[in-house]
Amino acid sequence: MSRTCLSVILAAGEGTRMRSTRAKVLHEIAGLPMVAHAARVAEAAGSTAVAVVTGRDADAVEGVVRQAMPAAETFVQAERLGTAHAVLAAREAITRGFDDVLVQFGDTPLVLPETLMRARAVLAEGAEVCVVGFRTAEPTGYGRLIEKDGAVVAIREEKDASAAERAITFCNGGIMAIRGASALALLDAVGNRNAKGEYYLTDVVEIACARGATVRAIEAGADEVLGVNTRVELAAVEGIWQERRRRAAMLGGATLMAPETVFFAHDTQLGLDVIVEPNVVFGPGVAVADGATIHAFSHLEGARLASGATIGPYARLRPGTEIAERAKVGNFVETKNARIERGAKVNHLTYIGDARVGADANIGAGTITCNYDGANKWFTDIGANVFVGSNSSLVAPLAIGDGAYIGSGSVVTQDVPAEALAIGRSRQVNKDGYGSRLRERAAAIKASKNAKN
Repeated sequence: MSRTCLSVILAAGEGTRMRSTRAKVLHEIAGLPMVAHAARVAEAAGSTAVAVVTGRDADAVEGVVRQAMPAAETFVQAERLGTAHAVLAAREAITRGFDDVLVQFGDTPLVLPETLMRARAVLAEGAEVCVVGFRTAEPTGYGRLIEKDGAVVAIREEKDASAAERAITFCNGGIMAIRGASALALLDAVGNRNAKGEYYLTDVVEIACARGATVRAIEAGADEVLGVNTRVELAAVEGIWQERRRRAAMLGGATLMAPETVFFAHDTQLGLDVIVEPNVVFGPGVAVADGATIHAFSHLEGARLASGATIGPYARLRPGTEIAERAKVGNFVETKNARIERGAKVNHLTYIGDARVGADANIGAGTITCNYDGANKWFTDIGANVFVGSNSSLVAPLAIGDGAYIGSGSVVTQDVPAEALAIGRSRQVNKDGYGSRLRERAAAIKASKNAKN
């Protein structure tokens, strides 16, 4: 669509029912604040500019929006005087002369780009205003869309509706598209005719009709226009988002063995033939290449998995983790800022942080890279084909050359040359007969305690 478009996202609501110290629109769906979801949808729908109207936590909201869409502008609604008044807080942006003006809400993160594009298409066909509506069997509490001869003539709030109008199941979803050339004139004409002395965006419909303009409606799914006012609603919206994403992942070529137990972040990427077992959680920043397997009860965040990599069960991959082709990270293994190279194995009960594990290396159970000295993080470099015995502590900074062996139970504090064997543990001493003597001493101590009681 070649028409220019401004999306005005209303994000000034207090959200007191959230019972939170943060603005409502900063609460996250799939690890991304709701207002950022709205900005991304606007961009995906072809908006050439985005203006976000803020109120509470304005600086924090602005930071989130700029991160999602660096070119976005923010405007502050100093007084809460209704939705039309909020849109006019972005007057400076509206006056720049866009073909279309879209009005969205920062607490409605499930809207699809296709829906906004359909609303814009209605304007391109000649309508002055397009309202996004939805149908519900329980319309109580929603504004009704009053239609005549295929056009919308009013949006009637329930308290003002007649009995016949209350029976209408086509309801206002809140989102509106307005022809840019007339947007300011329509918004400025909204009067504070309601009991609260507020300026309602819905009045634009009757004003446009009174001026002989055409107002149309399109229908969206009811879940698209769900707004969030409480944490119960936040959880419900999260559930819908996750269900959409699971379906898209499976249709895209991934296998989810128990889809309802897998949770994605807003930016999770899965390749073809990826297998995800039950109870896996993806945090932000995860990309999984073709043919990788993620076993049950694993948690991944900020990690990249190459083709054929295997993770878990019960693995935790933290930010900065890179798992190369055919590498394996097994059960109860944690990695952070670590590269596990091609064919390497870190099978169980291990921590690898700030490290490289070379190709085809084997890291034994209970191994840890000691990367933190209380003030600074240090790097451990483990070469190709290294064998690290179980229960070893690798104290960084440290380099272990290709093909080296580390004896089990070692504390390694100095670099190990390639092909060398390093043993960093005390020499074992066996004392004959001490087993019986220790048991006798323990029994005597116990008898003495019992006698005193």
